[in-house]
Order: sequence, then C-alpha cells, then structure tokens
Amino acid sequence: MSKRVRHDLTYEAPARAVLAMLHDPEFREEVCDATGVLRHDVTVGETDAGTEVVIDQVQTAQGIPSFAKKFVGDEIQIVQKEIWTDKNRADIDVTIPGKPGHMRGTATLVESGGTTTEQVDLEIKVNIPLVGGKIEGLIGDMLVKSLKVENTTGRDYLSR
Repeated sequence: MSKRVRHDLTYEAPARAVLAMLHDPEFREEVCDATGVLRHDVTVGETDAGTEVVIDQVQTAQGIPSFAKKFVGDEIQIVQKEIWTDKNRADIDVTIPGKPGHMRGTATLVESGGTTTEQVDLEIKVNIPLVGGKIEGLIGDMLVKSLKVENTTGRDYLSR
C-alpha cells in the first residue's frame, strides 16, 4: 500500500519569480529554519537533466508516536532531491537513508493572472509490515504541515 499527498501552495507572483525562489538556496535554508530542523545542507546546481535542488536535513523524532520512533531513532535524516527538468516541473525524490521507504512525485508551477500555484503530488511508501500504513499516514500529515510552513515562508520571501 502507499499514501498519496496532493497539496497546492499559492503565491501572488509570476511563475518565473516562484521558480527563482525555489532555486535560491537562501530560501530553502529559510524554510529549514522555519520548520525547525536541527541541521541542514542545501545545494543547488545545474546537471544534464536540469536544475538540481538537494536538501539534506536532520529533524528530531520528538513528538512522533513510539511505534514509529523505534524505526527511526531520536533523529531523522531526510534527503530531498528535486530535478527541475523545465521552468514549470520538477521530479521529487525524498529518502530517509538506511530506512525502508521513500516519497516520489512531482511539483508543477501553474500561473494564472499573475498568481502561481505550486502543485505538489507525492506518493509515500513505507516497506514495514503491519505498521507501514500508519507510518505513511504520519509522514503524510507531517508533509502537509511542512508544505504549509514553506508556503508561508515563500509568501514572505516574495514580498521582500
């Protein structure tokens, strides 16, 4: 089984400004700070496939249910890789190194009347018998909270 998460982030800005923001390491660091990660490393660079954004972050496992905490420990390393293949679309791959699962999907920018919506569509898969579905649900809830913080941070960033 897996869990699908679809979430829209809306910005009062043209798509080119939102894309520039998403490619800015300083913005990605602001998001990490706003979501309360313990440590992070952000890199942005060009590859043959497109612009690659990598966010390697460590979050505390404090507050997650005990059934999930025993699988991840006290800290969770999360590596998010985005490949922006063109100005409106990225392939996203999120892993927790050494743990049985992943998130994969896309981000798409859609502009209408000067407002841009970033449509995030991810599938969460955790390969742990019996509790995998519960952990997928937990990750999905955490993801939506993080995307809401990113949206708020992005609106502030674009207003400067």
